[in-house]
Amino acid sequence: MINKVFLVTGGARGIGKAICDLLSKHDAVVFALDIDEESGFKLVANNPLIRFRQADVTNQAEIQCVIDEIQSQYGRLDGLVNNAAISNPYNAPLADLNLHDWKRTIEINLTAPLMMTQSALPLLNLTQGAVVNIASTRAVQAEANTEAYSASKGGLVALTKALAVSLGPHVRVNCISPGWIHTNEDEVLRPIDHKQHLTGQVGHVIDIANMAEFLLSSKASFITGENFTIDGGMTKKMIYAE
Repeated sequence: MINKVFLVTGGARGIGKAICDLLSKHDAVVFALDIDEESGFKLVANNPLIRFRQADVTNQAEIQCVIDEIQSQYGRLDGLVNNAAISNPYNAPLADLNLHDWKRTIEINLTAPLMMTQSALPLLNLTQGAVVNIASTRAVQAEANTEAYSASKGGLVALTKALAVSLGPHVRVNCISPGWIHTNEDEVLRPIDHKQHLTGQVGHVIDIANMAEFLLSSKASFITGENFTIDGGMTKKMIYAE
């Protein structure tokens, strides 16, 4: 039996790490791509089933090196998870927003998933594989001074739909929009943080990993072009000041 092969960007920490860990439990070969070398080494030290590769998702040459390695070693790629992103949603007030900062956020959060999918496409076509993009509920909600992040994630949701149309029927493309996910183990959450959710708790990284695993599997073979909001119901609750 040939093991499935997956590539997860931003795979060394947080949601990406949880996805890598979960996929590796099912005899899959998992490549975790991340720019953070220290976290990458820690990842594989704790889970030797994962292959870590340091690379910048905005560097097409570095991306192609990883794809070429997967091609030469395994000759297949069954799934790609575009998770790498600038995670801080805040930017300077609009009057002071530096266009370099805007462009950098768009480059990492939106252009990189396009380039990754483009580079991986020949291998994904061979396996009739799947792509999962990790967006955010900030694609449909916003706070003040989050223009760059919100635009990048909204664009990623739209890109998912377009890619699904362009790449079908051979490659499925779906999106996950996480809400508040507790990715920092050192951060202590308050009761009020949990109460903002209809489920009574802030989300965990495994909640997103479970959905990613499902969308990459044959169980989701009839699902493409969709965006799945996983936020404990937070975006469904109307909020009025009392």
